[in-house]
Amino acid sequence: MNTQSDLKFSSERLLSLDFFRGITMFLLVAEGTRLWSVLVHDPIAGTVFETFFQQFHHHHWNGLHFWDLVQPFFMFIVGVAMPFSYAKRVKRGDRRNKITKHIIQRSLILLAFGVGLHCGYQRKLVWELWNVLSQLSVTILIAYFLMRYKWSVQIVVSIGLLVLTETLYRTFPIEGYNQPFVKDHNFGSWMDLILMGKMNNGGGWVAINAIPTAAHTIWGVVAGQVLQSSKSQHAKVKLLLLSGGIILIVGYLLEWTSITPIIKRICTSSFVLASGGWALIVLAFSYWFIDIKKKNRWIFPFVVVGTNSIFIYLFFNTLGSQWFNGFVGIFTHGFLAWFNTPQFLVELFTSISILGLEWLLCYYLYRKKIFFRI
Repeated sequence: MNTQSDLKFSSERLLSLDFFRGITMFLLVAEGTRLWSVLVHDPIAGTVFETFFQQFHHHHWNGLHFWDLVQPFFMFIVGVAMPFSYAKRVKRGDRRNKITKHIIQRSLILLAFGVGLHCGYQRKLVWELWNVLSQLSVTILIAYFLMRYKWSVQIVVSIGLLVLTETLYRTFPIEGYNQPFVKDHNFGSWMDLILMGKMNNGGGWVAINAIPTAAHTIWGVVAGQVLQSSKSQHAKVKLLLLSGGIILIVGYLLEWTSITPIIKRICTSSFVLASGGWALIVLAFSYWFIDIKKKNRWIFPFVVVGTNSIFIYLFFNTLGSQWFNGFVGIFTHGFLAWFNTPQFLVELFTSISILGLEWLLCYYLYRKKIFFRI
């Protein structure tokens, strides 16, 4: 495994972005193997380790776990990459109308993938818009058409989207859906009935999240433009950290003062601000450590996953969950049964084995320079 030459292959890329995207996808792939579920069961249940690994599960409602940041990170990362992708296409001679057509096609494909995944989950044709890809199909369109404007305009619009959704939740008049922060009794749940004729089976997730979480993608675009700018590297880090720190504090203050609770499942403004702040801070630290300090040899395993992010996301949500996981389990369960291995260790070994094999699949594609793009 020649990691030196592999990283040289990526030398013209923003490695901090590759790392950020890669580690986010790596964590998602691990979820697809059920690793995080295994790590909260006996004998870990009831110990301090369960408290730690519960951070890799969504908060039930009002609160913020680490896992609640993964989807905002995903949305944000797509935004960061957009200015670089746009500049690359312009450099090779693509006109704006061609790029716009590509973005619209990409949005439609993402929407189709998002709906298709729900059909796979339900094992029948359904019209459900809760998947992150369906949400992303909306946020990238909003962020793209704003990208031509100044940073200040993009930021004002993003805040406007938060104010709009906050207002709709707080002032919606229809009885039964006029409780802004109560699960299944809010504006978002009513919109689900309009858009899909159903609600999220008590999970509280709402499709209208695509509007407030568009702020994550917009802020990602602005962050990408900052990294593209002529500012010094350290000035870029300071600007990202300052911006992230401010909106992080505002988000938590809205929660602590009981003005607006942090609820990921309906993407309240406090949640969007707090998670967006964390995204900016993680990007700033990654850029400083990886691209400025050049501490980048260790990021290779994550870069491998991140460079085929859409492919591996679709893989573990389709073939992975519906066939591959069980197929690998035939061998791990059968082999470990010979040694009377405790069930916890069997499940843990199975999840780690699936994770390793899916990483090897990404590595094979990386070595062959096969990158799936939409």
